[in-house]
Amino acid sequence: MSNQVLDKIVAIADQISAQADESESLGRLSDDTAKGLKHSGVMRMLARRKYDGFESHPREFAETVMKTGSIYGSAGWVCGIVGVHPWQLAFADPRVQEEVLGTDTDTWQASPYMPGGIAMPVDGGYVLSGRWQFSSGTDHCDWIFLGAMIGGADGAPLMPPRALHVILPRADYDIVPDSWDVVGLRGTGSKDIIVTEKFIPGYRAMDAAAVTDGTAAQEYGVTETLYKMPWSTMFPLGITSATIGIAEGVLAAGMAYQRERVGAAGTRIKDDPYTLYALGEAAAEIDAARQQILSNVDRIFDQVDAGSEISFAQRAEARRNQTRAAWRAVRAADEVFDRSGGNALRMSNPLQRFWRDAHAGLHHAIHVTSTVYHAAGLSSLGIDPPGPLRVMI
Repeated sequence: MSNQVLDKIVAIADQISAQADESESLGRLSDDTAKGLKHSGVMRMLARRKYDGFESHPREFAETVMKTGSIYGSAGWVCGIVGVHPWQLAFADPRVQEEVLGTDTDTWQASPYMPGGIAMPVDGGYVLSGRWQFSSGTDHCDWIFLGAMIGGADGAPLMPPRALHVILPRADYDIVPDSWDVVGLRGTGSKDIIVTEKFIPGYRAMDAAAVTDGTAAQEYGVTETLYKMPWSTMFPLGITSATIGIAEGVLAAGMAYQRERVGAAGTRIKDDPYTLYALGEAAAEIDAARQQILSNVDRIFDQVDAGSEISFAQRAEARRNQTRAAWRAVRAADEVFDRSGGNALRMSNPLQRFWRDAHAGLHHAIHVTSTVYHAAGLSSLGIDPPGPLRVMI
């Protein structure tokens, strides 16, 4: 089936690219870029059909995010993160689904999920306070998912800890201006969020463990395969797809730059077998990363569609492959950039922006390899990993 959203992204590629400098200067996506992305429907790919969503196969979503990232890294990043939130909303309480999308099905939702706040239990829900970093695309969003710890009587997190994903409207949180001054992914506008003693109705709170292990979807009788996918496959999918797409942007910009370039020794790059070897190897590695992330999500989707329960070991294996794909792509992108000479450093050369954005993408917590590889290794030996190694798996 044709991916019509991808076709629309390709159709506005020149517009997205032309507005990259404006977005970099603003420290967020320009209004015209956000408008173009909204019109493309990329943020509705994983949304329910009830709310004008496409319920796309996650492979199609990943391919669309990669393409967007290859055009402008920050645009791909925002699509990859913001575009996943309608997927989770699909198995939230129907009341909050209606609040968010009932009036405007193009309403964007931000995050982050890291537990930057304390949710104190009160009659009918919680009172939330806290501060969160890295809310990508937040200037263009009207609702937000935030991670929080349930608080005890002393105001500190309960022990053992219990985490929530809480959903708030724009009126209930503040975006901190000028809190996103960074070296890469500048156009994502991943600013800080502050919440001060806001009441959260109980139906707007999702148990984080139930979201991760898939039981949250069961609570409301969700039957579609898409919404039974593990959170630890779907949320990282958007981020890693964006990062791989950005690496593809490095490759495309590098190849375009090298086509007529003459090296320091006076040799045309197209006549330099050493550089051509490195570029060819890098291209193969980036493509391998692309195929790995796509086959990864295909395999999990097919298992879920067949009615199989996805075990922790399978989730850990999928996370292992996902993180490896990101690092593989960016390390290959380094080989392209490192062979592009001094002029690749000029701010007028888009190659340097793609390269900076690719490295910024690796700094997301979802790309930390140590605990993921550790958990996957133990699971492959039939050993159940301890609590800290199970985070985000």
